[in-house]
Amino acid sequence: MGFILILLIVNLGLTKQVLADNLLGLPALIIPKDNLQTPEKIKLGQRLFNDKRLSADGSISCASCHHSDKAFTDGLKTAKGINGLTGTRNAPTVMNAAFYQRFFVDGRAKSLEAQALGPLTNPIEHGLKNSQAIIDIIKADANYRRDFKAVFKVDEITPLHIGKAIASFERTLIGGNSKFDQYYFGRDRSQLSKSAARGLRIFRRKGNCANCHEISWNNARFTDNRFYNIGVGSKQLKPFFAMMKQGQIEDSLTPLQRSELGRFRVTKIISDIGKFKTPTLRNIALTAPYMHDGSMKTLAEVIDYYDKGGDKNPWLDSAIFPLNFTKQEKQDLENFLGSLTSQVKK
Repeated sequence: MGFILILLIVNLGLTKQVLADNLLGLPALIIPKDNLQTPEKIKLGQRLFNDKRLSADGSISCASCHHSDKAFTDGLKTAKGINGLTGTRNAPTVMNAAFYQRFFVDGRAKSLEAQALGPLTNPIEHGLKNSQAIIDIIKADANYRRDFKAVFKVDEITPLHIGKAIASFERTLIGGNSKFDQYYFGRDRSQLSKSAARGLRIFRRKGNCANCHEISWNNARFTDNRFYNIGVGSKQLKPFFAMMKQGQIEDSLTPLQRSELGRFRVTKIISDIGKFKTPTLRNIALTAPYMHDGSMKTLAEVIDYYDKGGDKNPWLDSAIFPLNFTKQEKQDLENFLGSLTSQVKK
């Protein structure tokens, strides 16, 4: 499958767990003190993650948009929810979400627990009316009642317990040990082709990619957990750039245009217009299409976009500028990105 699904069992009162050797290239995983991992909690979260009853029409589970064979994405341009409705955002991978500091592409959730609950009451995704609707579904199942009581030692189930269980499962969706990791951290120079090795140098130097998709001396998350305007989706907002003053814009925009405001919708800071979170690049070859709106079908298209310097707009980040890649450099960079697919250790 090209990635690793591993259960990290942490039940020792610790907040940090060193990952197994076969997850080369990843940092230690921080476990919240108020949501320590147990096998039972992880199993409960996995069941919730895959339960289609947690949707208004019984057709959508978390797994509907996060397929294990696609590195926990769905392969669609934008995610599909209840009644065939589609949103404005591409479903991001859940793999290695445990290493993020903010969640959703606009960073509106501060924890994996909060993120886990968000889609359940989104009218386009799972479509449940409110948190009580979630609780009612859980309480109607005797097995859920039994398992929640066993895991959380409570008689009254709350949305917080549900979020904690799903997040515990999502923290087990970890993928490292790619050919890049074996080459870079394992010092095995046979793991990358000459082209991919050149691509790594381009990634870190001429391409300026590592400015946001970070590689440190002992691990590589391939994200800096920050937000940038790289121009994607800015064309949707072009008619409104002249009138964009804080507090005067959202009511006049369509749902798609409001979506393209990005981080601004959370912070209300004008300079955050069009900013979106830096995604991890791990397993990027498995997660097409690309960008927050799913507008790019291939890695070659993504590389071409960065090469031209993005789409100009008043808030384009200064790190986005024409790169003047040669045809060979583009191919080398794409080959390097292909080396970021996690390998299962035999």
